Amino acid sequence: MLLRILIFIVLGLLIYFGVRRIWKDWSGKFNADAEEAKRLARERDRAERQRPDVIELKRDDDGTFRPRDKDDADKRH
Repeated sequence: MLLRILIFIVLGLLIYFGVRRIWKDWSGKFNADAEEAKRLARERDRAERQRPDVIELKRDDDGTFRPRDKDDADKRH
């Protein structure tokens, strides 16, 4: 009887730690993939901002985004 209880406890612990390990590996992989996607999106956005055909918008007093004025064009960062 005691041997059966020990076997069930050992099997339960093996299953618990195996599932926990799989969970941590998968969540780490998904988090790494999400960070890589964010990094690639930032790089793409930076590259697109440098293109000459991209129009920068400025928020007006009424909250609407409009193209920058000619005098603000020289103040680009």
